[in-house]
Amino acid sequence: MAATVTNVEEIRSRVILGEFGVKNVHTTDFPRNYPGHDDSWDKQKFKKNFRMDIVHLDESSIEFDMVGIDAAIANAFRRILLAEVPTMAIEKVFIYNNTSIVQDEVLAQRLGLIPIKADPRLFEYRNDVEESAEEEGSEIDTIKLQLKIKCSKNPRASKDSSDPQELYLNHMVYSRDIQWVPIGNQADVFSNSSIGPVYDDILIAQLRPGQELDIIMHCVKGIGKDHAKFSPVATASYRLLPEITLLEPVEGEMAERLKRCFSRGVIDLEDINGKKVAKVVNSRLDTCSREVLRHSDLKNLVKLGRVRDHFIFTVESTGILPPEVLVMEAIKVLMAKCQRFLNELDSPDME
Repeated sequence: MAATVTNVEEIRSRVILGEFGVKNVHTTDFPRNYPGHDDSWDKQKFKKNFRMDIVHLDESSIEFDMVGIDAAIANAFRRILLAEVPTMAIEKVFIYNNTSIVQDEVLAQRLGLIPIKADPRLFEYRNDVEESAEEEGSEIDTIKLQLKIKCSKNPRASKDSSDPQELYLNHMVYSRDIQWVPIGNQADVFSNSSIGPVYDDILIAQLRPGQELDIIMHCVKGIGKDHAKFSPVATASYRLLPEITLLEPVEGEMAERLKRCFSRGVIDLEDINGKKVAKVVNSRLDTCSREVLRHSDLKNLVKLGRVRDHFIFTVESTGILPPEVLVMEAIKVLMAKCQRFLNELDSPDME
């Protein structure tokens, strides 16, 4: 009976990586599926089991664990980060002069993909009516940027030089050359923040003497679902927590080979009575290579699994918003979706 209970618990909570396939990939914890297990939805039980743990946080990325949720919720959270957290991006490009070799439409696309450092929470969405009635936009929904630069010869350059860096002035156009032009009271409202490109060293175009760019750009608020340029993350992904179990002691040369089968830091060797014995140190570092299953004398000594409700999230920001703010904004979007769904259920039309 104990073996049966253990088997059932493994099916419900673990994904097993076998030699010829992956087992327990389907969700099975629905009510009355297993005798003796109450898998009905319980809000208090969910609140008790659910947790979020921040593992790593810096200026551009965050790694955190979400424990106690279903894969559907984890994936919804990932998709919201990719496509539904709003940002500001260049939407309209007015090219007054472009004598570079870059075509206008290509140049406009390059400019649109430059991440703009501006807090989208301080702006409103711009609708189609406003756009047609007032092309310039207003201080509450539009950021105006300007790129005006002309290449010329360097009068101080050596006659024998062939280096463009020495021969020409302003021949490399970078994102740092884009200037913010405040609209209305924006200069006062955003006096403590510097609006402009997130990164200064994004190459836009290369010019030669006599060539110039004179461009005005309008940034508006949008979401990645409309265009990828509005996506606030460079990447947002998750994986299940690895679980590696040694079924029998592994010693000597076999332990050495076992260690080499996994990523660095997963398996370590300890000295016990003069013998090197393998032990699992940090299964979190495993990359799911399954290399150990290629060794006939090792594959039956190790069990590879994944914890079904433990998700390791990695979110890398484009720099528009800090990664921890992106996570909070994604949670707010998910909460708003849930509330909208509940409101629809309570509406008279559903009766």
